[in-house]
Amino acid sequence: MIMMNHKRLTLFAGHYGSGKTNIALNYALWLKKQGLPVTVADLDIVNPYFRTKDGEQQLKQAGVRLISSEYANSNVDLPALPGEAYSLVDDRSVCGVIDVGGDDRGALALGRYVPAIREEGDYEMLFVLNKARPLTRTVDDALEVFYEIEAACALPFTAIVNNTNLGPLTKAEDVIAGERFAEEVAKRVGLPVKMSCASEKLSDELQDKVSNFFPIQIMQLYYMEKEGTSLGKINL
Repeated sequence: MIMMNHKRLTLFAGHYGSGKTNIALNYALWLKKQGLPVTVADLDIVNPYFRTKDGEQQLKQAGVRLISSEYANSNVDLPALPGEAYSLVDDRSVCGVIDVGGDDRGALALGRYVPAIREEGDYEMLFVLNKARPLTRTVDDALEVFYEIEAACALPFTAIVNNTNLGPLTKAEDVIAGERFAEEVAKRVGLPVKMSCASEKLSDELQDKVSNFFPIQIMQLYYMEKEGTSLGKINL
């Protein structure tokens, strides 16, 4: 596991399928392993594919608290934010990991917490980028999503996370190419690439090939069924 600096609040945002939720869960578990008190808040209220709620049992076993809507993982699709999320922003004794809603519509939900986050000033806002997703395959496309999310939540990104993957078919060269892509995007916006993520199964191949490699465990996956046809594994 790499050694990284962290802020009290770490926010992960990105387009649908970027993998931000899976990374947020892994990052929370990593913080916990550093001996820190950790709480995860799920602000993704726009009918996401995979929710932090799906990793609730693993978080609980590790001693990580989860704040999520009471309607998460139900068939009730309501834009209901958990009231407890305010406690995460206000309680500065706890490290918070926040899963921001996918794209600009989901990022709007973060707006009510932004004044307090800005006032404290101890946060990272990370743009999770997966070059393999249809709407972020070019630098210009990725920048469009980047700026839409920033504008919606009124909180600037501070770094970029490379999470380029092809699900279970991901190879080391995909991650390496994704890092180069993330660096191009980062250069355009004047931000660093904080880390490159990939399944821990690729650790031996990537440890010395990408900067700040962050091996992740692929959490429980959500299957989309539409008209009797599986859309397969997503959001890695």
